[in-house]
Amino acid sequence: MKINQFQPYVGQEEYESIKECFDTNWITEGPKAKEFSEKLCKLIGCKYGVFAPNGTLSLYLGLKAIGIGPGDEVIVPDFTFIASANAVEMVGATPIFADINRDTLHIDLEKCTDLITENTKAIMPVHIYGTAVNMDSLMEFAGLHKLRVIEDAAQAIGVTWDGKHCGSFGDVSSFSFFADKTITTGEGGFVCTNDKEIFTKLLYLRNQGRIDRGSFIHPEIGYNFRMTDIQCAIGLTQLNKLDDIIQKKQNILQTYKTLLKDVDGLEIMEPEELSNHIPFRVAIKFDRKIKGIMKYLSSKDIETRTFFYPLHKQPCYDAPILKDSTYVYNHGLCMPSYPELQTDQIEYVCKHICKALDVDEVEAFLIDNDLNPYIQTR
Repeated sequence: MKINQFQPYVGQEEYESIKECFDTNWITEGPKAKEFSEKLCKLIGCKYGVFAPNGTLSLYLGLKAIGIGPGDEVIVPDFTFIASANAVEMVGATPIFADINRDTLHIDLEKCTDLITENTKAIMPVHIYGTAVNMDSLMEFAGLHKLRVIEDAAQAIGVTWDGKHCGSFGDVSSFSFFADKTITTGEGGFVCTNDKEIFTKLLYLRNQGRIDRGSFIHPEIGYNFRMTDIQCAIGLTQLNKLDDIIQKKQNILQTYKTLLKDVDGLEIMEPEELSNHIPFRVAIKFDRKIKGIMKYLSSKDIETRTFFYPLHKQPCYDAPILKDSTYVYNHGLCMPSYPELQTDQIEYVCKHICKALDVDEVEAFLIDNDLNPYIQTR
């Protein structure tokens, strides 16, 4: 049986939801977008929000709206998807990579102090794998150093810190609705803020430098960052399924924990005490390098993913080495965790994780598949 890393939780409801867009002949951004935006703001606990075509562009909009630009530096965790850093580059600023805490996989503020310069203008906490950054400490750090805060909450719909939704702490925040996110519109992003001035700036930036879509007078420079009502209709349907999605994801996580609780050599990622956990991925850290484990699981038709490749190692950035993000990349795997994953499939995955940790069996597999060098370096 082939077990995919992920597959979207969409079906007939989403298919039917777009019919009204065609019945009313309103397929561009319109009433569905308005309703979706209002419900997202209520969920997140923000006063204002605007859509973007994807999560990367929502980060870009957020950075532009808070005035980040050429000559500025933004502290970004080294352990995140590359879009976090690329959005900083897009506004002409420089991402400065900070190492992470090996346990939480989040930005390590103790390692950020030495990164502060006269050009440091903002910090970007990234809520990883469905857990929250310690936002009490983050906001205190930002206040001490007079930094703007842009939250990358791409993976954090439904995720809270001390009961407050991720994305409601910073000056501005960004969400993604890509196919593998907790709720999806296929592609899409959302930018939130509680600051009316920032919101007004966002409105100009995303709509060709004007507030009214029918006007040909453009007071500011802006762009086309709109979504369609077709996408937002799907998003509304997904929001209606959110409680069900969360329950399914948490049940999957608990099943992994139950089946692997007595297995030596691995640790399933846990959130900090004040964070809930809605697993974007079931993230497992192993006590050995994961190349052979990944190959072994692949041979059993189990699709895994490595942890994020450290930004400092990306060929396009090539920054100084950061040891903790490097360590977790070499020792971490993401397991299948999509909402429709069945218990027997999880049992199959866990059985083979256990077999992969059996030294004799794995070493035989590695030798048979000409991966012998891994045995010397794990």
